[in-house]
This record gives sequence, C-alpha cells and structure tokens, in this order.
Amino acid sequence: MAMDEHTDITTDATAEATEDVAALAGSDDVTRYPIAPGYRVNVRTGPGTKYGIVRTLPYGMKVPVYCQKPGERVTGPYGTSNLWDNIANGQFVADAYVHTGSDGYIAPRCD
Repeated sequence: MAMDEHTDITTDATAEATEDVAALAGSDDVTRYPIAPGYRVNVRTGPGTKYGIVRTLPYGMKVPVYCQKPGERVTGPYGTSNLWDNIANGQFVADAYVHTGSDGYIAPRCD
C-alpha cells in the first residue's frame, strides 16, 4: 500500500493549486468524479508514487478523468488498482482514490 497517497497538511502551494483546479473545473464539459471522502490525494507527474508531487487535492474535490494509464499498484478506499487517472496535462492520481463507479477503465487509455 502506498502510504503517501494522502496527507492532512495544508500549505500555501496547496491553496494556490486549489485555485488553479477551481479555474480548470469550469473550463470543459468532462464528467468529474469525487475523490474519496476524508482524503487529500497527491497529484503526481506520472502513474506511480515515485513520480514527483505536483499538488495535493483538497477534501471534497471532484476531478475530470481525461484518460487512464496503468502504473504502480496502489491500495485506497476504492480497492487496489494499477490504474492512474490523468486529471490535467502531466498530472495523475491513483484511481483507487477516485470514485468512478468501476474497477476498470472509464476513459480512453493515455498514449
């Protein structure tokens, strides 16, 4: 289990990222899926916990899933999966923390 997929630490960078995500939230018509309640999920540059953290999503966030990619297997509140969801250009979250309603692909595979 990847223990660093969620955190309870709030930073100025997180606040700025929240504003950036909020701005993106109104910019398209893609379905958004909720992050598991009570979790602040790390957004990474690739499909695994060894990739750098871009930002941490706030509690209650909903994210678009543009495409999905296999990567590191992660256990979260929605099971264990190797799927990672692309939520913005070069930004991925572990699907095990996103309530998509499916254990499989719900979006095209990322190139």
